[in-house]
Amino acid sequence: MELIQRPRRLRGSEVLRKMVRETRMDKSSLIYPLFVKEGTGIQEEIPSMEGQYRYSVDRLPYELERLQNAGVSSIMLFGIPDKKDEVGSGAYVQDGIVQRALREAKKQFPDLYYITDVCMCEYTSHGHCGVLCGHEVDNDGTLKLLAKTALSHVQAGADMVAPSDMMDGRVRAIRDCLDSNGYTGTPIMSYAVKYASAFYGPFRDAAGSAPSFGDRKSYQMDFHNRREGMKEALTDIEEGADIIMVKPAMSYLDMVSEISKATNVPVAAYSVSGEYAMVKAAARMGWIDEERIICEMAVGTYRAGAQIYITYFAKELAKFMDEGRIG
Repeated sequence: MELIQRPRRLRGSEVLRKMVRETRMDKSSLIYPLFVKEGTGIQEEIPSMEGQYRYSVDRLPYELERLQNAGVSSIMLFGIPDKKDEVGSGAYVQDGIVQRALREAKKQFPDLYYITDVCMCEYTSHGHCGVLCGHEVDNDGTLKLLAKTALSHVQAGADMVAPSDMMDGRVRAIRDCLDSNGYTGTPIMSYAVKYASAFYGPFRDAAGSAPSFGDRKSYQMDFHNRREGMKEALTDIEEGADIIMVKPAMSYLDMVSEISKATNVPVAAYSVSGEYAMVKAAARMGWIDEERIICEMAVGTYRAGAQIYITYFAKELAKFMDEGRIG
């Protein structure tokens, strides 16, 4: 048969396939989420997230060492306080759980890069992402506390802050607060395109952050909407966001693609707890090849346009890159 175009020519060997690979990955683009809680000697597995743990500050360095040895250099910290109140004061006090974890981590592993989640939901007694006015989240009343939280994190050693609350105007409030306190060089990674998703279930178990009433649909986005996601991304960039995040990843790769094409800032995607838990559960039943699924999910996210991948599989992906299985 006389064929001019034979795409299979470029698939003939492993060397050639890698030479012409369109999507390339690097360990430096991985971010690993970590949960830190009050107490000592604690490394407790999260029931809905097999292989993921909550660490006390004294046990955190052991996991940081494992991450460093794996080649994962960026960490995102989530705090779990012992006590919660109506205004989430544990989020911004100087001796809060994240603040103490940062100081210890920076002291023992100064070369790692520390990003902190800035939100109120883990710290409020009602589980919502801001202070309440009746049964509604008070958007503008929350902004000052979010800015105060971000500042306390940076003062404790955070290299970057990542507001996840979805309050209108929070990026501007945080940027102004950091700048006025001399932290003009601290970047903000905004959870700009964060959908009200059922994929968050295991995280709420991990962080104890489920709302005590209602839901978060008045501030997180309706998953039917595409243009609204673009509006959120562009607004946050105008307010000073340096990186735009899409969350979740797997079901929202269309948004990753569109935002990466429409903006001039790096795009991150968060492969969330529900995605992780589904893979682990299906693998445990023998229904899927776990390692291949992990790789496909990651490559799909980068192929869509993400430059940064936040994932509970960061250590595994780093290993697969070392082995040349992806990259």
